Amino acid sequence: MLNTATISSWKTFLLFCTFTVISFSSIYAQKDTLVLKNNDKIIGDIKEMSKGVLTFETDYSDSDFKISWKDVVIVHSQQMYLMTLSDGRRVNSSLETKPGDSTNVSIVYNQKPITIPINDVVYIKALEEGFLSRLDASLSVGFNFAKTNNLTQFSVLSNLGYTADKWGVTGSYNSVRSNQDDVDETHRTDARIGGKYFLKHDWFTLANVNFLSNDEQLLKLRTSTQGGIGKYFVHSNRVYFATGTGLAWTNENYIDPTINTQNSLEAFLSLELNMFDYDDISLYSKFVVYPSLTEKDRVRTDLNLNVKYDLPLDFFIQLGLTHNFDSKPVEGAARTDYVFQTTFGWELD
Repeated sequence: MLNTATISSWKTFLLFCTFTVISFSSIYAQKDTLVLKNNDKIIGDIKEMSKGVLTFETDYSDSDFKISWKDVVIVHSQQMYLMTLSDGRRVNSSLETKPGDSTNVSIVYNQKPITIPINDVVYIKALEEGFLSRLDASLSVGFNFAKTNNLTQFSVLSNLGYTADKWGVTGSYNSVRSNQDDVDETHRTDARIGGKYFLKHDWFTLANVNFLSNDEQLLKLRTSTQGGIGKYFVHSNRVYFATGTGLAWTNENYIDPTINTQNSLEAFLSLELNMFDYDDISLYSKFVVYPSLTEKDRVRTDLNLNVKYDLPLDFFIQLGLTHNFDSKPVEGAARTDYVFQTTFGWELD
């Protein structure tokens, strides 16, 4: 026979289990709700909003929906997000359209509820998402062949990025290799790894390491280590425009072993433009000028320009231009070098 204390304990345990199941069911049932300009209503989970495009997951579709942020008129969600605002503030908050006003949303900033224009929200990432949800990556390749002299050319363009609450890391690797009969193989490879730590009012500190190997400029390897500060002047759902400045320590090794290794201290000034959500076309450009502080009258510049056209299933076609200039190259090296690349690729969003 069960005594009264045992029965009471079992009742308490069963009540606890029931409450737990109901609580978990309630949490699991919580969904995000979107209403679009055409009055379509979608229920699911917001995964990310970046560069003006919202990624939305539903139970009834194997593929995530890609929705233009400007087409969202009502959003309701109780889950927590990392958000970036157009003035550079980074916020951890839930997100909800203000009742009766589709142009504003309510969020919590510094533990206080505030109302801001919905267009001031330029980045959203669900906080409970794992490592891959904060990762952006793309890889595109190109191949050309001409019967004349058996000319072949192989190109690679790649990018990798990770965004945390207060900092971000990016990397890239680009390469062009050409072969033809009776001519030595030529190649050009540049790579970069860099990081930003985000400050208030769209300011950030930056640190980069750039690598360049270039037959045209007789460079076996140029390594430039940079540190400085920058600011976003435009930070919207269609355009990022930023500048940065600081110092760079540059080491240059040459293909010709008779040329001594050179070290120099340079200043740098960069301009970076990122345009997106223009239908299926996006543009990225970065220009950096390096006036030398240790070599008189020497100035270097680097220019990168990429235009991308998005295809279905996260595939894309990309046109790229890379240009390098050196006002005082070593003897026998060209002052300028440039390369055009046409590639086909896929990106992880």
